[in-house]
Amino acid sequence: MTVIIVGTNRRDANSRTIAAYYQRLLSDKGETSQMLDLIDLPADFLTTALYENNGQNEKFNAFRQVLKDNNRFVFIVPEYNGSFPGVLKAFIDGLDYPSSLAGKKAALVGVAAGMHGGNLALSHLTDVLHYLGMQVLPQKPTLAFIHSHLSNEEITNSVYQQLLEQQAEKLTAEKTSDTFQ
Repeated sequence: MTVIIVGTNRRDANSRTIAAYYQRLLSDKGETSQMLDLIDLPADFLTTALYENNGQNEKFNAFRQVLKDNNRFVFIVPEYNGSFPGVLKAFIDGLDYPSSLAGKKAALVGVAAGMHGGNLALSHLTDVLHYLGMQVLPQKPTLAFIHSHLSNEEITNSVYQQLLEQQAEKLTAEKTSDTFQ
């Protein structure tokens, strides 16, 4: 199974729309997937699930278990202030250390209102994930000016559709391999 992570806890985020679209792509390929939306994180997880409280917040532990139990992930990552959202970093910091992500695979999709489509966010997140031992698929679609390319919860830009389709194809083709090619 592939876990699709909505990398923000912002209400009405375009990332959620992209995640739902990606979930449909995977379903069309016969792949099962689960959405893990950071909007569902416990509101107090910063003080009840991190550092000296690691493992003590049952609701956060359910998120951690999903990452432990699966090996393939798609991160839908909005760009906030030139990087990825702090809630995503805090979420990652709350996972088991040294890393419950080591040796696992990730596909990254950047989403932004601006012209760079989340390039900086994906670069920063790639560095973090590599540090934790995760394999990151080289194809990283960046969806710029996303608000102009969505209508009724659908992506209207055919190039964006094609990029996501190609990435999903690569991700699903690699499910039996130990590394991305």
